[in-house]
Amino acid sequence: VKIRGFRIEPGEIEALLTRHPQVAAAVVMARPSATGDLRLTAWIVPRDEAAAALAGELRAWLRERLPEHMVPAAWSILAALPLTPNGKVDRRALPAPETGPVAGEAWTAPRSPEEKLLAELWEEVLGVRRVGIFDSFFELGGHSLLATQLVSRVRKAFGVSLPVRALFESPTIAGLLATVLQTKRDEGIAAVVPVPRDQLLPLSAAQERLWFLEQLEPGRSTYVMPAALRLLGDLDAGVLHQVLAEVVRRHETLRTTFRTVDGCPVQEIRPELVLPLPVVDLGRLPGAAREAEAERLAAREAGRAFDLALGPLLRVTLLRLAAAEHLLLFQVHHVIADAWSLSVLTGELVALYEAFSQGKASPLPDLPVQYADFAVWQRGADGERLFAKQTAYWRQRLAGAPPVLELPTDRPRPLVRTFRGAGRALVVPRELTTELKALSRRSSATSLR
Repeated sequence: VKIRGFRIEPGEIEALLTRHPQVAAAVVMARPSATGDLRLTAWIVPRDEAAAALAGELRAWLRERLPEHMVPAAWSILAALPLTPNGKVDRRALPAPETGPVAGEAWTAPRSPEEKLLAELWEEVLGVRRVGIFDSFFELGGHSLLATQLVSRVRKAFGVSLPVRALFESPTIAGLLATVLQTKRDEGIAAVVPVPRDQLLPLSAAQERLWFLEQLEPGRSTYVMPAALRLLGDLDAGVLHQVLAEVVRRHETLRTTFRTVDGCPVQEIRPELVLPLPVVDLGRLPGAAREAEAERLAAREAGRAFDLALGPLLRVTLLRLAAAEHLLLFQVHHVIADAWSLSVLTGELVALYEAFSQGKASPLPDLPVQYADFAVWQRGADGERLFAKQTAYWRQRLAGAPPVLELPTDRPRPLVRTFRGAGRALVVPRELTTELKALSRRSSATSLR
């Protein structure tokens, strides 16, 4: 099991950039943006004078080697880096980078009043200028918390009930506008609203699938989602525990368990939950042994199953690696969260820790609805009507498809999954990956990373 979520330092990104044949020197730093949040910024000195499109090329090059959130959002091409009198890079003298689309990348202006309105909202939230309708929100420096702000403003501007998920699925102005207009055409579909908690709360369709699989194979860790955050600098474990308590308070799904009533599963939300934060001190171990032990503990925690009826379905462990270095391990069951949820959780942890460590109140607004409200909506008449419409679409699209996808394997498909297997790495030529990405875009299929 590989620990996911390890932070990559700006210095490591600098070293990676200097391996590119067209880069003579590079500096990468986290700088405050116009909206006040920190964003990775890169200053590049090219080897060739004709380097107008270098930033766009480097961003695409990094995307093949780094997770999306570690690719700098702002770029600046310099003739030379500013130096101090003793010959070191003067980081304080680095010029403010240009904001907006990366030079050399295609830019298309808004073509309609609706696209222009969305562009203005993007510029306001991101603190950038000149947003094109095919520019990715996340490539311009957006993240999950800013996505929430943007979607909230889009809802007010267009009068639609738009989930944050829509921006992740359609991260461009052109794509998001199509989703907004389709949502407006779905007349009669009511918005998700809070429902009383003095009733039996159903599971969503996705939750019921996972609950059913858990009944078939109880005690497995198959749907345990592990993650790890490396925390650098002085850390107050007491403040971190306070932050976790606030996150658990904000999100009912983190306090949810699942029991059976008359043979049917229902959600049970605890009014409060005190989540423990065990601290394991690994500082006494030498460097290599310390990292190996951290991986062993992460793998052990990832392999521990959850009890959906007893809960809690979230575990957190803090590993102390050194005085100013910690590793925060998360394990959450997929029935209450997904990968996007972990991204939102990380953003909230950062925002809350910054506030609480300074004695300030939470900067995050209370949530207007919770996941249980969505589950009730989905099981109601409006949700069923939308589900029937989507089902009809996919029945038409998949008409004539084979009932089972028979891949050419070296042995027959087992009746029961064993999860015995291994991983194998291979390198795909750049030309082929470029063609595959182009094909995925033309087919509106999942894009390759």
